[in-house]
Amino acid sequence: MELQQRINAFVKLGAFLGQFSTEDFQKNEVIEANALFFDGFKHQLKLAKEHNGWFTQNNISFSLNSWTNALTHSNINKWLAPYNFNTVTPKTVAIIMAGNIPLVGFHDFLSVLISGHHVLVKQSSNDKHLLPFLAKYLEVVEPAFKGKITFTEQKLENFDAVIATGSDNTARYFEYYFKGKPSIIRKNRNSVAVLTGKETTDQLEALSHDIFRYYGLGCRNVSKLFVPKDYNFDAFFNAIYTWHPIINGAKYANNYDYNKAVYLMSEFNMLENGFLMIKEDKSYASPIATVFYEYYDTKETMQQELADNKDNLQCVVANGFLADEITFGYTQKPQLWDYADNVDTVEFLLKT
Repeated sequence: MELQQRINAFVKLGAFLGQFSTEDFQKNEVIEANALFFDGFKHQLKLAKEHNGWFTQNNISFSLNSWTNALTHSNINKWLAPYNFNTVTPKTVAIIMAGNIPLVGFHDFLSVLISGHHVLVKQSSNDKHLLPFLAKYLEVVEPAFKGKITFTEQKLENFDAVIATGSDNTARYFEYYFKGKPSIIRKNRNSVAVLTGKETTDQLEALSHDIFRYYGLGCRNVSKLFVPKDYNFDAFFNAIYTWHPIINGAKYANNYDYNKAVYLMSEFNMLENGFLMIKEDKSYASPIATVFYEYYDTKETMQQELADNKDNLQCVVANGFLADEITFGYTQKPQLWDYADNVDTVEFLLKT
């Protein structure tokens, strides 16, 4: 199968997903194979929401909209332009996926197939309904994909390389278990924002999306703020108030109540507004419904802090601190070429 065939298939998939990228689905009769798949995917979305209480329709639609925007000819061609696919010998690449946000493993899935390899997928039990259905869609619009996509719930066998995502604890297991194979092993990472006190209301409101999208469960969600001495949080709390309906979600509310009780019983100092708590803490990973914060002295010391901890950071949201910083509001809008952990997945696959 030629590279252009693979690209065309994923562009068709992006168009298909576009019908579900808002909460009120918009059926488009010109979408290829729609008669076979539209109603079926609606059912899979229903199952996904019932199976995982964090997968609200709003969050699923946001994810699907992101992939709709990414899977265009122009985006895919820009992404793949630096690479040479002419020397690829097809191998079988296993992917162990996380399940914290909808379709969180899709980029790895896309990268393996677009590179010309076969994919062996072991999904998280938290996100198991959507991707197999989309794989069937790919096989119908591009029959050459048949036999190249396998899902398993069993022990991984007969593969040549692996991409595995998990916690720091599971990463140690992965590193031992897959030590004889080419691998990308992803561990815990967190995202932070650096504030100066001069942010506009629009910037702080955009930051609220970085914090609350997907209930804060993604590694690209901001879980910690760095602020200057004597920072006044009033503007921050005012700007993020647009997200106050998040407390109406039962799972989020339960976490909020639990963590608030822990903080109060432990007599920790914290500020809260009814749907988010902020607590001074040196850790990067904060619990659900909580954002940690830490004071910094100077821009130079802050830059050194970020450099020293770069291996623990997925995104840094800031304005004028780092060359590769993320604009406020864009952590959950990565481009195809924005690789997790800054590890070039396609380059790895082309050398496998």
